[in-house]
Amino acid sequence: MKKVTDLFLREVQPYTFRNFDSMQKTSPVSLLLLLLATLFLSSYKTNLTNALKPPKQKYNVLFIFVDDLRPDLGCYGNKIVHSPNIDKLGKQGTVFKNQFVTVPTCGASRASILTGMLPRTATDLSNDVFEIRKAENIKTSPESFVENLKRNGYYTVGIGKISHSPDGHIYKYLQPKGKEMELPNSWNEMLFEPGKWGTGWNAFFGYANGTNRNELKGEAKPYEAADVEDESYPDGLTANLAIKKLKELSAKDQPFFLGVGFFKPHLPLNAPKKYWDLYDESKIPMTPSPDIPNNVNPASLHASGEFNSYKLGEEKAALSKPLSDAYARKLKHAYYAGVSYIDAQVGKVFNELKQLGLDKNTIIVVWGDHGWHLGDDRVWGKHTITEWALRSPLIIKVPGKKQGISCDKIVSSIDIYPTLMELCNIKMPHETDGKSIVPLLNTPQKNNWNNVAYSYYRNGISMRTQQYRFTKYFRKEEPAEELYDHIKDPYENNNTAEKHPDVIKRLLPVWKKGNTGLYNKPGVKLDD
Repeated sequence: MKKVTDLFLREVQPYTFRNFDSMQKTSPVSLLLLLLATLFLSSYKTNLTNALKPPKQKYNVLFIFVDDLRPDLGCYGNKIVHSPNIDKLGKQGTVFKNQFVTVPTCGASRASILTGMLPRTATDLSNDVFEIRKAENIKTSPESFVENLKRNGYYTVGIGKISHSPDGHIYKYLQPKGKEMELPNSWNEMLFEPGKWGTGWNAFFGYANGTNRNELKGEAKPYEAADVEDESYPDGLTANLAIKKLKELSAKDQPFFLGVGFFKPHLPLNAPKKYWDLYDESKIPMTPSPDIPNNVNPASLHASGEFNSYKLGEEKAALSKPLSDAYARKLKHAYYAGVSYIDAQVGKVFNELKQLGLDKNTIIVVWGDHGWHLGDDRVWGKHTITEWALRSPLIIKVPGKKQGISCDKIVSSIDIYPTLMELCNIKMPHETDGKSIVPLLNTPQKNNWNNVAYSYYRNGISMRTQQYRFTKYFRKEEPAEELYDHIKDPYENNNTAEKHPDVIKRLLPVWKKGNTGLYNKPGVKLDD
């Protein structure tokens, strides 16, 4: 560079504007050479400067998957729940107040978010979707957004329940851990610490003494408040494993994706006693939807079979009548304790991320795989296409983006795949049904946002817009259409479909865009 500079000073400097008289006597050819030399040197200097700059570092991704987590968190307006760590994340990122999953059951919901696709077959509605796809040799390429990150230079680690199985391996509840993985191409490492329970599925349904619902054949309570440390339940072990892995990942000269899947507040509603002690049970409010909604057929709901499989519960749930207020409060107390327990584990992982200095370059996502009825509509569980079962938390923190943002636009879980790819500057490998919500990270109240989310289950398709939920069922039981105005009826207590055919006529063309033909295909029962 010095030789080039010396040449410039010797040959070109005489023809500067300070020597304008000499420049006037210069031939056009010389002037052209002067111009070219100046442009060359300017370009050379710019290119050299850019070459010496360090390449832009790719974001890491920490993705927290939480099972059965409805938006009962402080940052979502619940003033009873103790969730300080997730609430703190909400103040540092964007809280999406209206995020809806596509299927209200664990495996299918996770398959949808991982692929960015709406369900199109009966398999896509099943908890066993990953296992069925493997058995039927149904291949997608890439199989998940995690694999796409891996293809583009990321080191990918999964801990706990990311797909459906608690440890990412395929096997039945009472079987030994299987060798085959649900997402074999996605992970550099798939990890889980089963502790005293021995296998992932036993741990998933585990109690503090090492027993589990599977081996007890359901002879157990649906809740537990053992006076033990966090590690006496599986999620404490998962948090510790995540902390250990973060330390290892911090030493790698490679961007990483770390997925951490926590079990609670999934049934059984177990958590250490200290998290139960955060609450005064008598002050826990009852549901604003204690009965079956008006003008709704019971076929839209269910008899809480998963909850009732815990045979030692004090009462059985049924659509015919609600649980007693006392028992409903105890169960809600148990659920809230589970939320606080998970919040504490998430906080441990966040603290380690910060101590390692990784928070400055790591995208953090917290997502619940669906909602859960806590006695709402007389249901205890998921598996409905109502607001209670479909709405779940989504919080995204991106270094350098606006902080403490609340976004009330309608978004879907299928939007997360293209969002992560855009944030990580990776091209989408194929077109998905979702769309990037990065514009909402920049402008949370974006005016021209397409406020629609579609969900599928119980032989029906439900569409959520900013104002309405419109659901149409493929079944014999009437009414087969439901319409809720969320401005007037935020808890969906009154189906007004019959009273407002004009609104349905207006919404139906948009609803049809979400009809993937799922219920027109073999293997999908129209009545259950």
